[in-house]
Amino acid sequence: MAGTAAVEAIGQVTRYLDLAGVFACAILGGAVARAEQLDLFGYLVVGTVSGLGGGVIRDTLLQHGPPVALTDYAYLPTAMAGALLSFVMTISESSWNRVFTALDAAVVGLWAVTGAQKTLAAGLGWLPAILLGTTTAVGGGALRDIMLRRVPAVLGRNGLYATVAVAVASVMVVCSELGAPLVGVVSGVVGALAFRGVALAFDWNLPSGLEWHPRARLREGRRSRPRPPEEGGA
Repeated sequence: MAGTAAVEAIGQVTRYLDLAGVFACAILGGAVARAEQLDLFGYLVVGTVSGLGGGVIRDTLLQHGPPVALTDYAYLPTAMAGALLSFVMTISESSWNRVFTALDAAVVGLWAVTGAQKTLAAGLGWLPAILLGTTTAVGGGALRDIMLRRVPAVLGRNGLYATVAVAVASVMVVCSELGAPLVGVVSGVVGALAFRGVALAFDWNLPSGLEWHPRARLREGRRSRPRPPEEGGA
């Protein structure tokens, strides 16, 4: 009985964290809608896609029943509430940037934790848990950016966004294997806030591609190659 109660408690914690992630990411979607100067309907659409996209991708890949956004009626209103909050908020640009940064880090932590936990609860191993934890964290934002014809922020110059998600999901997996999932939840969320904040403060990013041009280098090599001596020469 005690084990069943613990599993139910973890399930409830995961649900609330998932809803918190939906709300926070919907606010971020609303912020992007504000930057694009969309109308109220645009706020609702972009905020909802941003808030629910990562979880829908995760649940679809898990094939563990319909996506929770379609079966739990708290999800859609939560996403719309986050989008509406962005629509009515009137704060300075500098304050909004600080709020955006904090929410962004919180979303990474909340969703990487819930994605990993739900994957483990579905009976999959550590690698799928890390992959789907990361997908849950970055999926909604990527769908939002694609909808608005923007290069998804997760693909580069983003303050180690996906790297933080991988780290948080890994912490959650390790703590779950050690029988301390609640420790993993707290460590993951706090670690995401700290890691993401430091990465943004010091402008940490993964290296980009090398600046080289194979064809140009090949032509240069051919021009510099010495010619063989002509036959019959002096």
